[in-house]
Amino acid sequence: MQLTTYWLEHAWLGTHVEPGVALDVRDGRITTVRTGAEPPPPGAEVLRGLTVPGLANAHSHAFHRALRGLVQVGSGTFWTWRDFMYKVAARLTPESYHALARAVYAEMALAGITAVGEFHYVHHAPDGTPYADPNAMGEALIAAAADAGIRITLLDTAYLSAGFGEPPTAHQRRFSDGTADAWAQRVSLLKDQEWARIGAAIHSVRAVPAAQLSTVAEWAASREAPLHVHLSEQTAENDACLAAHGCTPARLLADNGVLGPRTTGVHNTHLTDDDIALLGGSTTGTCMCPTTERDLADGIGPAHALQRAGSPLSLGSDSHAVIDLLEEARAMELNERLRSRTRGHWTAAALLRAATEDGHASLGWPDAGRLEAGALADFTTVALDTVRTAGPLPRLGAETAVFAATSADIRHTVVAGRHVVRDGVHTLVQDVPSALTEAIAALRG
Repeated sequence: MQLTTYWLEHAWLGTHVEPGVALDVRDGRITTVRTGAEPPPPGAEVLRGLTVPGLANAHSHAFHRALRGLVQVGSGTFWTWRDFMYKVAARLTPESYHALARAVYAEMALAGITAVGEFHYVHHAPDGTPYADPNAMGEALIAAAADAGIRITLLDTAYLSAGFGEPPTAHQRRFSDGTADAWAQRVSLLKDQEWARIGAAIHSVRAVPAAQLSTVAEWAASREAPLHVHLSEQTAENDACLAAHGCTPARLLADNGVLGPRTTGVHNTHLTDDDIALLGGSTTGTCMCPTTERDLADGIGPAHALQRAGSPLSLGSDSHAVIDLLEEARAMELNERLRSRTRGHWTAAALLRAATEDGHASLGWPDAGRLEAGALADFTTVALDTVRTAGPLPRLGAETAVFAATSADIRHTVVAGRHVVRDGVHTLVQDVPSALTEAIAALRG
C-alpha cells in the first residue's frame, strides 16, 4: 500500500504536546513518527489542531441511542428507565439494528471514536426463537461498524435469567440462549475480522447463574478474548446477591474465576473496600460511564480508589445520553471533585490515557491508542480554534481538550490510515443526522 504522511500541527505523544509531528502510515499502521517536522513535508495530509490517538468507547449499547430525549420526560429510577429500554429492544430486527447501529457508530466517528466495545445481548427474535443465522444480530453490528468506518469489539453477552433463580421475563426471552453452554456454542460461530474482535460479556451476576459464570470465563480465557461484566451498578443487585449467595457480586465473580487482567467491570459503582481490593489485586479493569451513571441516577463510582488499587480505567458512553468521550473523561475527574471536595485527581494526560490506550487494551486492541511506530494508524484531531478551545497556549492542548472541548470540536478522524471524518464531515455516511432520524423513527413506528 502507498505510504501516506500526516502532518500534525500539534500531537499528544502520551506525556506532552509536541508541535510539528509527521506520521508516516502504510498498510494501516504508523511506520515512523518524526518530531520537529517544520514546515509540513510536501504532499503531507495537514491536520490543524491537536491530534490524539483515536478514542476507545469501551461500553456501548447501540440501540439505547433511540431513547435519547424520550426518557427525560417525568421522574423515576434505573428500573423505570429499563421498562422504556425493553420496549425499544422488542422492536429490533437484524435490518433495523444494522441501520441504527451504522448511524450511531457514524456519530461516534464524528466524536473522534475509532473503536467501540458493543455489549451485545439482543440475540434472538422477540419470542426467543433463534434466527436462521443464530448470530444475525451480532453480524449486523459488525457490518454496521465496517460501514461507519470504525473498529468494533463485539462483546457477545450471556444473559440467561431475570434475577437470582428467576427465568427470563417476556422482554428478556430474546436475550437468552438458555444455558451458558448454548451461549458458548453460538458465539463460537463468530469470527474475528480485520476491523472486528469477538469478546465475551456476562450481563451481570443476576443474569447469569453462579454455576454458569465459569463457562463464560473459560470461553474467554481459552481465546484470550476480553471479558466484560456489569458490576454493582445498583444497590438492589448487591442486596439480592447477598441474599442469594451471602457475598457481594465482586466476590461471587472472583470465586468463579471471572476476575483478571482481561476482564473489565463496567460501572463498579457500589463497592466495598474488599471489592476494590479484589478488583485491583486481580488487575481487573474498570470502565466508567459517567454521563450514563448520572443520567440514570446510579451514583458515583470509586474510580480513583480503584485505580490506586491496581484497576486500569477505561471510559464508555453506555446508553448514549450523549456520545462524547471527552465529556466522559472530564466527568470522571469532576465527579471525584464533588465527592472529595478536592481538585486534581487525574491529570489531563491520565484521563486521555483512559480514553485511548487503556480503553483499547480493554477491548483487545493492545496495538492501538498510541501515536508511535508500529501502532494502528487510528487518530483524531481536536480543533484548537473554536469558541470552546481558543485562547489557551497550544502546549496546554491536552488540558484544553479534556476540560473544555466537546465532540463538536472534532475536526478529523482517521482509522487504519484513512479519513473517516474530514473537516467535521463523515466520509462514508453522507448525512449522519438524517440516518439517525430515519433509523430511530423506524423503531418508534
